[in-house]
Amino acid sequence: MSWAVFLRAVNVGKTNRCQPVLIAKQLVRFGMTNIGAVGTFVVRKDVAESTLRDAIADRLPFRCDIMICPATEVTSLVAAEPFAGQPSDPDVVRFVSVMARKLPGFKPLPLIFPPTGDWSAKLMRIQGPFAIGLYRRHMKAIGYLGKIEKQLGVPVTTRNWNTIQKVAEVIAKG
Repeated sequence: MSWAVFLRAVNVGKTNRCQPVLIAKQLVRFGMTNIGAVGTFVVRKDVAESTLRDAIADRLPFRCDIMICPATEVTSLVAAEPFAGQPSDPDVVRFVSVMARKLPGFKPLPLIFPPTGDWSAKLMRIQGPFAIGLYRRHMKAIGYLGKIEKQLGVPVTTRNWNTIQKVAEVIAKG
């Protein structure tokens, strides 16, 4: 089984610095491909999730959450077109937060921040290990993403929709 891997809080600001390209080179035996600078990988080889998690953790100079999901869950998410019908605006960012574990039946959705007035962030739906939403480009957005994580009650790591699409493209190339 191939995997998609997402590291949480890596290379953001001046903390938790690492070189994802180097990690991918060190784990080439797993068929690992690095995508971007914040710890997003595709793993093509059939390797146990626990083995993969341990191998990545051993190469990090700090502790962080490592979200690993079957590659098929990413391709299914992209195929479902979760943002179809959503307004396209340069000031609105489409995001996917990968959760540390699935939350079956999570309610209430949507979550909107702030709850009154113009929204800054909103979580629209959950599909498998993914929380899908939108945020407006401004400084308050980061704080609202943190509030979404708190409402979910599990660690999450957030990626732009473009990154998730890139992961699906790399998976498809096999």
